[in-house]
Amino acid sequence: MAYRKWNWQKEEWPNFTYNQEALKNLEYQFTQANGVALGAFKHVKNDDKDELLIEILVNEAFKTSEIEGEYLDRDSIQESIKQNLGLNSTKRRLPPAEFGISEMMVDLYQSYNKPLTHEGLFQWHTMLTNGRRDLVDIGKYRTHDDPMQVVSGRLDRQTIHYEAPPSKAMKKEMEAFVFWFNQVHGQKEDTMLTLARAGIAHFYFLAIHPFEDGNGRIARGLSEKSISMSIQRPALISLSHMIEAKKKDYYAFLEAHNMKLDLTKWLLYFGQTILDAQDNTMKIIEFLIEKAKFFDRFSNQINNRQTKAIKRIFNAGHQGFKGGLSAENYIRIVKTSASTATRDLKDLVDKGILLKTGALKSTRYWLVLDKS
Repeated sequence: MAYRKWNWQKEEWPNFTYNQEALKNLEYQFTQANGVALGAFKHVKNDDKDELLIEILVNEAFKTSEIEGEYLDRDSIQESIKQNLGLNSTKRRLPPAEFGISEMMVDLYQSYNKPLTHEGLFQWHTMLTNGRRDLVDIGKYRTHDDPMQVVSGRLDRQTIHYEAPPSKAMKKEMEAFVFWFNQVHGQKEDTMLTLARAGIAHFYFLAIHPFEDGNGRIARGLSEKSISMSIQRPALISLSHMIEAKKKDYYAFLEAHNMKLDLTKWLLYFGQTILDAQDNTMKIIEFLIEKAKFFDRFSNQINNRQTKAIKRIFNAGHQGFKGGLSAENYIRIVKTSASTATRDLKDLVDKGILLKTGALKSTRYWLVLDKS
């Protein structure tokens, strides 16, 4: 079997290259979409801006953990995000894993424009590993002698997908990484494309794999920090949401470049993923604007029960109330009788607020939003 030379074992490491011309179209789309989102954001009401922030941070915290096979409680994450942002919350005691990832997401949002430091990375790692008892190195780079490998398969027949630099090289590698990150995000640095900065930062950090655990979550955080620094405001994108939706592609593109320093194909994949995340944020912004317009138009035409049910539908987000609203849902949400529910729902349909589909037990109701 031929000897494999990982990217960090090559003489040119860590001088990554890419075809800038190949990325220019994606970069143009990113710049255009960023301008549109910024313009639309100005039309979002202040209360809804908090809602947008919470939704994106919650989704990112939830999905970045799910990518690593860690399934957290979304409600606890939401409460944690609110607490860390200083917004109204129940102040209840929260599970350490949910609180830790939420703490990192809020810190990422609030300190996006600060230079990257080792101490900042250690702080993120400490937050991420909140409550862990199985790790030797928490809040510092790994020190164990065992190889840091990405493997799959049975213990007796494992496939090694990647082996990172040894622990003894962490100080040197991370000194170089932090210097590179701050250099390419410096005010005088304008030659590297925004998408290239974010994609290389992600890949470079993962190639080093400096922590005993949590490298993927921190790498995704660094990508968002990179984008935010480039556009000079919090990016507010759910990058992990898009990655998790096609997780196999993510790992396949990473693995395909484990022995390469030319990252063009990785950056094309990652750049498109960032565009998809931008598009998702735009849909949330449009939805919040539609929500505000809805209540401006109909708040005086609906009773308290109807208002409560419609708010519950809006809480489902821009992807909609799964399966539509049924009469049984309505009764349960507003705690009313079947006859009252029937009258309320008919009234909402007559006013053009809800669209009725199906019949009998298959009857469902859907919000009609003015997208003009």
